[in-house]
Amino acid sequence: MTLEHFIETYGYLALLVGTFLEGETTMVLAGLAAYLGYLSLPWAILVAFIGTIMGDQLFFYLGRWHSRAILASHPAWNLRLDKVQRLIDSHRMKLILIFRFLYGLRIITLFALGMSRIPAAYFFLLSALTALTWAAAMGIGGYLFGNVLRIIIVDIKRYEAKAFWAIAIIGGLIWGIYFYRHKRPLKDKGKKET
Repeated sequence: MTLEHFIETYGYLALLVGTFLEGETTMVLAGLAAYLGYLSLPWAILVAFIGTIMGDQLFFYLGRWHSRAILASHPAWNLRLDKVQRLIDSHRMKLILIFRFLYGLRIITLFALGMSRIPAAYFFLLSALTALTWAAAMGIGGYLFGNVLRIIIVDIKRYEAKAFWAIAIIGGLIWGIYFYRHKRPLKDKGKKET
């Protein structure tokens, strides 16, 4: 199976799943795929918007309905949760509008917002606005990145698989380093508190 065939067959599904979880790298790859003609940029933005909104709602309602059980099984979350809750208390609307653009804070912020007294409809409207803005910005950014690659590499078709893998590996490494650096101190602090 060629890269072209894989993207054309599974690209939108991969984009939906990737943006449901935490999809900066996924969305940049989708924008690049749109530039190369494998995906439609408007459809990629729409799918990313849907995946992001679905993820937002899931983590918001997990915080609203199951926060005690989740916090009991993840006691280290309490440290980050306290910081996010202070931000909610002082800058609720601003936080909802910008949290998506702060790498690594999406899930814990959504969880904290669900635990707060923010009305679900208010959260949904602001979340939808920022999800659409995020999906468009990331998709267009990936598309423009493809254009820059074309300018630098005249025969981009020859290197497209390497470019996709390079972006995916770099994104994975950034996520892995971030996750490792932030997860380890939280585990250590959680052990010290018990």
